[in-house]
Amino acid sequence: MNETNQAIQALLDAEVFGAVVTVVEGPAIGDKAVIDDTGAIVAGSIPGGISADVLADAQTLMRHEQHRALDYSDHSVFIETLAPPPDLLVFGAVHIGQALCSFGSQMGYRVTVVDSRPAFATDERFPDANRVLVGWPADLMDQIGFDRRTWVVVLSHDPRHETPPLAAALKSEARYIGAMGSRRTHSLRVERLQELGFGDAEIARIHSPIGLDIGAETPQEVAVSILAEMTLIRYGGGTGISLRGVEGRVHKQRSDDV
Repeated sequence: MNETNQAIQALLDAEVFGAVVTVVEGPAIGDKAVIDDTGAIVAGSIPGGISADVLADAQTLMRHEQHRALDYSDHSVFIETLAPPPDLLVFGAVHIGQALCSFGSQMGYRVTVVDSRPAFATDERFPDANRVLVGWPADLMDQIGFDRRTWVVVLSHDPRHETPPLAAALKSEARYIGAMGSRRTHSLRVERLQELGFGDAEIARIHSPIGLDIGAETPQEVAVSILAEMTLIRYGGGTGISLRGVEGRVHKQRSDDV
C-alpha cells in the first residue's frame, strides 16, 4: 500500500473528516494529496501555486460532505471528501423513534437510542439501532459523545429526559439538535436552558418545532420530516421546497460556498 492509500486508510480508521485531492487536468496532472480535518496535507502534494486555495476549498467541502471538481489557474482539481459515519442520537424510545432508527440506519447513520424505560428501550423494538441504552440521560452522558458528526433528536418532553442531552449538545459542535414539542413546550424548554446559563444564540441552535412542514401525521411521516430537515442541513444548498417549483437542474451543486 502506497503512502497516499495508507493516509486515506488511516483517516477512515480514525473516523475523522478528510479529503483526497487529485489534479485531473493541467501541467501537474496525476498529482494527488490527502488532507486531514485540520486542512493539513498528510500525504502526497499539490502544486504550490494553487495549494492554499485548494486547501481552503477542501475544508469548505468537508463541512458540507461534498465532492467537487474545481478549476485553479491552469489546473483542474477533483476534491473528494472522506466523511465518517454520522451518529444519530435518539432520546425517547417512542414510535417516532422507531421509525427514525429504521430510516436513519438506511441513510447511513449509526443510531443510538436512549430511554429510561426498560420495557420500551429494547433491541426487539429497535433492531436497526447500533446501541440501545437504558437509563436516565443524566446518568448516561459519559457513554455518549457529542461532536461535529453528531445529530441529536429529543422526542421526550420530560425535563429529566430532554434537558441533559440538550445541554450537552449545546456545549458541543453537534451538527443538528432537534426537539419535539409545540411552541408552548419549546418556550418552557427555553426558560429551563436559560436558567442553566445558555444564551439566546446558543438556544437558537435547537430546531423546534422539529422537521420540515410536509403535513406529516403518522410516526413514520414525522420521521421522514425530521430526516428531511437533517438532510437539508447536512448538505447545505437545498431549498426545502417542492422540486416542481425549482428552476434549472434538479441535481445541482449543493452549495455556493466554493
